[in-house]
Amino acid sequence: MIKLDIISDPICPWCYIGKSNLDRALERAPDHPFEIEWHPFQLNPEMPAGGMDRAEYLEHKFGGRDGAARAYAPVVEAAEAAGLEIDFAAIARTPSTLDAHRLIHWAGIEGRQTPVVSALFRAYFREGRDIGDTDVLADIADSAGLDAALIRQLLQGDSDRDEIRARDAWAREHGVTGVPTFVVGQRHAVPGAQPPELWDKVIAEIRQQGPETPA
Repeated sequence: MIKLDIISDPICPWCYIGKSNLDRALERAPDHPFEIEWHPFQLNPEMPAGGMDRAEYLEHKFGGRDGAARAYAPVVEAAEAAGLEIDFAAIARTPSTLDAHRLIHWAGIEGRQTPVVSALFRAYFREGRDIGDTDVLADIADSAGLDAALIRQLLQGDSDRDEIRARDAWAREHGVTGVPTFVVGQRHAVPGAQPPELWDKVIAEIRQQGPETPA
């Protein structure tokens, strides 16, 4: 197996698109060589714990909804090409993703990271749910087969907050400036929402080179 580390944020639309493109390639290669692990990166590390109103966020970052519409036009186009539905109008709040990253971390201990990441993307981009909310995160945990009561208890405390912040800082210190960033075989960084065809090629190259040599 080849390690595929994915650095992302569950409110990053390009991360959602990048995951979808990777998923399409993996579906075509069910015997793919990747062992996937998700790592934290916060697009808004200074976001208040309760998040902020989406309209206020767009005004601050893009000068309002018109500016956001222009900025998100390539995202909408790429999402459609990837077969994804993103309902930006349904998103009422832009959350802090610290707790969502804590949930992803705990899901990794149970071997359930990817289902949780998938559920977070779906909840935020398709259902307009506040993935900074404890109840929402506990529900997502339950849907992925985790102990919702335990997750709720953990979220109400400070467990692993510093761990997530430290891992986020580590990524930035090692040159990650945007997400998604994929690291193949702990050696080769692949930034951005790459098309499925690139992953087809990477998988083929790994197979040709043998199990001991990363692409």
